[in-house]
Amino acid sequence: MYQVQNSQALVAAHRRLFARRRAAPLVARTVLLLGLTSLFTDISSEMVSTILPLYLVYTVGLSPVAFGLVDGLYQGAGALVRVASGFVGDRFRRHKEVAAVGYGLSAFCKLGFLAVGGAVGALSAIIVLDRTGKGIRTAPRDALISLSTPREQLGTAFGVHRALDTTGAMIGPLLAFGLLALAPGRFDAIFVVSFFVALVGLGILTLFVQNHRDEPALAAEKPHVSLRSAAGLLGSRRFSIVVGLGCILGLATMSDGFVYVGLQHRLGFETRFLPLLYVGTSLVYMVLAVPLGRLADRFGRLRILVAGYMLLLALYGSLLLPNIGPVTLVGCLLLFGAYYAATDGVLMALTSPLLPEETRGSGLALVTTGTTLSRLFGSLAFGALWTFAGLSAAIVVFMVALSIAIAATAIVGRSVDA
Repeated sequence: MYQVQNSQALVAAHRRLFARRRAAPLVARTVLLLGLTSLFTDISSEMVSTILPLYLVYTVGLSPVAFGLVDGLYQGAGALVRVASGFVGDRFRRHKEVAAVGYGLSAFCKLGFLAVGGAVGALSAIIVLDRTGKGIRTAPRDALISLSTPREQLGTAFGVHRALDTTGAMIGPLLAFGLLALAPGRFDAIFVVSFFVALVGLGILTLFVQNHRDEPALAAEKPHVSLRSAAGLLGSRRFSIVVGLGCILGLATMSDGFVYVGLQHRLGFETRFLPLLYVGTSLVYMVLAVPLGRLADRFGRLRILVAGYMLLLALYGSLLLPNIGPVTLVGCLLLFGAYYAATDGVLMALTSPLLPEETRGSGLALVTTGTTLSRLFGSLAFGALWTFAGLSAAIVVFMVALSIAIAATAIVGRSVDA
């Protein structure tokens, strides 16, 4: 009789545990809301960014080295303000408000694109302001995700956010392609639509997202955040290793624009189809972001990060194939999307446990700033190599550099993902 009762109690306990697991959400409400904010913001920003290579290279007529400068500016402008915004969010514990400033600035810059037209100098200035807005919002947004998530679920949380973010990155180019198909050359329509879409994302953030709040007793025990404490993060051996490896990998990474323009050169398809390449990459990224984030939580974030850069290395190699056809093009987009899914959010998940909660935004900002600036220099280097040595030579140099960076990450980074 005792054994029967004991078995029934055990079964009931398992049922209760299973019910709790089924009822538990995959990620926190804050993560979902920030994902929706990023979804609409990325629809807006990708509508603009996907037409820039088409506009600057084929309409304005920039050389590869000049395009590398502008594209690197688009990728790197505002990188330094990430550290400042991360620190301000940590200092006043107002990550939401700091992020809102960045989202708002980027939204209103879409009207700036409309105002300056084709003037390259003025366009560059608007790009700087737009990317400054992105730089302001990135660190406090990622800090909110990190602070709202248990350590063992960080890869999943960042994967969910990046999946929603990338859904917007997929829809944006489709809208841009559709608008250009209906009204060829009407870039002004793209700028107006992107502005109103960005306002939707800003509204979700300001109305529904809340700052992370500690228990009063815990908040009183946390140390005061100062410039010295934020800068002192680099004194941590494990954190400085992540920053250094991120920079090395960034230096060996060409910009997305060069990948897509390189594919267009190899295939020779009409330039108006260029935005569709962004869609294919974003679709793969969206599908794989959550599964790879969960794999990173389970099997190690460094392993997934290294695997992602190996996929990028394979993509570079495929650009050297003598005959790139439609099948190879699809394979390239699969590799590119999987690379982003295995590296973007996973790097933030790898970094977050190495940082104290009170300086989480500052630390994540240091990582993203280092990787973004290194990619800026990488973009400039690739553009110069393409101009003076040719596309194939530039790709070979970057394949060698990326191979070295991957090996260094796999060896040196072992002590980080513990």
